[in-house]
Amino acid sequence: MNIEAAIESAEKKYRQILEEYFNEIWNGTVLISHGIDHHRRVWHHAKELLAEIIGSGSKIIPELPEKLIIACYMHDIGMSADRSIRHGRKGVEICKQFLLRNHLDEANFKEVLYAIENHDNKEYINYSPEDAILTILSVADDLDAFGFIGIYRYTEIYLTRGVASHLLGYRIRENAEKRYMNFISIFGYNTELADKHRQRFLILDRFFDYYNRESNMKIFNIHDPAGYYGVIHIISEMVNNKIPLGKILSGPYRFSKDPVISNFLTGLRKELADS
Repeated sequence: MNIEAAIESAEKKYRQILEEYFNEIWNGTVLISHGIDHHRRVWHHAKELLAEIIGSGSKIIPELPEKLIIACYMHDIGMSADRSIRHGRKGVEICKQFLLRNHLDEANFKEVLYAIENHDNKEYINYSPEDAILTILSVADDLDAFGFIGIYRYTEIYLTRGVASHLLGYRIRENAEKRYMNFISIFGYNTELADKHRQRFLILDRFFDYYNRESNMKIFNIHDPAGYYGVIHIISEMVNNKIPLGKILSGPYRFSKDPVISNFLTGLRKELADS
């Protein structure tokens, strides 16, 4: 199977109508961490994983890329109405409407709907390597939780869900480690791929390790935030005041002289440009 041709065909057939539908449903939703750019990156990671699976000699069904691109673009669309971990259920409803609108038989996309509903199960219970769509979607989604992008994404959604600041780092490190270990359990045999994403995981893990230390020692000033706490303070301000991410990244910020904050903003800016 020519995976490049199959991916190109899937994108030509579905990408535009998926993005148009996503933007229509998402219109007015203020949740930058789970907007269209997140779904584009998840599809990018999914293509990388697809190529790896084919390269390892595994066989896949010919229609997998077409089903996978739909799953990637629809997996978090339920957050337009439900920010909880149960958003996959709402996503299934919205995806069914997409299938209906485009005259696609729902019976042929049961694996897609199942993957959308269950992709946020980070206990990885009852996962099967044979369930390719759920497995690839889940890992691709996990990979977008690492790096500087991951720091921003985790913080925004956890604050939105009401996680207290003193618990934030512990909850994030615990969840992220599960994601990373799942990735390693499936793709760790490829040392180059594993090392690439290990470095991204460590950016996130080390950040919140230091954040936890600051929080425990209470070495922060709420009136003039700096350091790791300062980064979280900036994201919290963005969430509470609906400040666009671009406004923070496009110009000087009042905390930009702090080395930790400056490093975060520089790293986030670079990752977004490269994605």
